[in-house]
Amino acid sequence: MKLADMTVTQFVDTVASDAPAPGGGSVAALAGSIGAALTAMVACLTQGRKKYAEYAEYAAEVEKKGVDLKARLLDVMDRDTEAFNVVSDAFGMPKDTDEQKAARSAAIQEGLKGCTKTPMEMMELCADGIALAASLQERGFNDTSASDLGVALLSLKTGLQGAWLNVLINIGSLKDRAFAEEYRKRGEALLERALPLADAGFAKIVSMIEGEE
Repeated sequence: MKLADMTVTQFVDTVASDAPAPGGGSVAALAGSIGAALTAMVACLTQGRKKYAEYAEYAAEVEKKGVDLKARLLDVMDRDTEAFNVVSDAFGMPKDTDEQKAARSAAIQEGLKGCTKTPMEMMELCADGIALAASLQERGFNDTSASDLGVALLSLKTGLQGAWLNVLINIGSLKDRAFAEEYRKRGEALLERALPLADAGFAKIVSMIEGEE
């Protein structure tokens, strides 16, 4: 069964078990997906209301993009677990001869690259989600759902940083240092771009709720 097809209870029970996957990477992707879903929800609630009519057209665009990001993050959640299983299988390969050891090492290294690519994709999607939520906040939205947009930003930030941890733990074991350095730089650039947006957006939400804006 795909992780995305599990009930909430099944998913969290599996995470809580001794099964090595789903783990942190899958949870990071789910957090990002929930953040994208909340962004879409806030955009949806901004439409069809006279008070927010001037924001409706852009909110409709945000809703569509948020729903798409939600689906893409759920997809990468399952692919991240599949990538982990590839590495797990590689570690189980025989290592009795030099040839077997070489084949096993090569399979592990290739698998680790796969385990780096999926969380990087998560980072990219979560960064896009943060930018989307921030743009909705900037343009204007239904302020009765301010707390929902705040949780969206927090969830997307969690997804972004959680995915980054998974990038780091995998590139640390890679022998291909050029590949590792490329992914490190890509991840750092995404953090530099998206984290300030998420933090500033959350601070604005708090101020709005407290009546300071």
